[in-house]
Amino acid sequence: MLGFEQDLWAQGFVRVAGVDEAGRGPLAGPVVAAAVVFERGFLEAESSRSLNGLDDSKKLSPSIRRHFHDLLVNSPHVDCGIGVADHEEIDRINIMRATYEAMKRAIIALSSQPDYVLVDGLPVAGLPFESTAIVGGDSKSISIAAGSVVAKVTRDTMMVEIDRIYPRYGFSKHKGYGTKLHMMALFEYGPCAVHRRSFQPVRDAAQITSRNPHPDVQHNGSN
Repeated sequence: MLGFEQDLWAQGFVRVAGVDEAGRGPLAGPVVAAAVVFERGFLEAESSRSLNGLDDSKKLSPSIRRHFHDLLVNSPHVDCGIGVADHEEIDRINIMRATYEAMKRAIIALSSQPDYVLVDGLPVAGLPFESTAIVGGDSKSISIAAGSVVAKVTRDTMMVEIDRIYPRYGFSKHKGYGTKLHMMALFEYGPCAVHRRSFQPVRDAAQITSRNPHPDVQHNGSN
């Protein structure tokens, strides 16, 4: 998990950022990206100690993700930046472009500019930094894995807050993904204000519920 970072350090790059996103697939809410830069000495010392087990956020339990998130964002040896593109921006420019914008914002949000960026997945169009895109990078680079954890926990927390505003959809449970519970609520009540109207299931639900509105719901599905 340190191979990419070590290669870049050997080339003279000091601030190596790992970038990943969370929330590209859900039907509601924002897409969130995180950029993480470790101090080299800290990462080399702690990769087998306090950071042991840090991996792709999808492979970690919620409690372990939270543990690593808190460790990362509270460490003076770790620089974290967050970037967000909300549901309206996703609908306006499409999910891929919104994801790229969130990633750029996350990098810009770092306390100082990175020397090099490691990105999970495919190359980010228009990224104003020297970079390498790594398919499956959240399982191959500890910096990208850190970004995946910070992005995931940040977005999950946002979805829990959204659940308090729109409780009938169960956002705190599924975080906006198209689970059976979510689909049932979506087609019963119609979309709420944070649903992504450009996604086909949301469009379908909007059409159906506009013809047969639920008696307790306004047209936008608010509570």
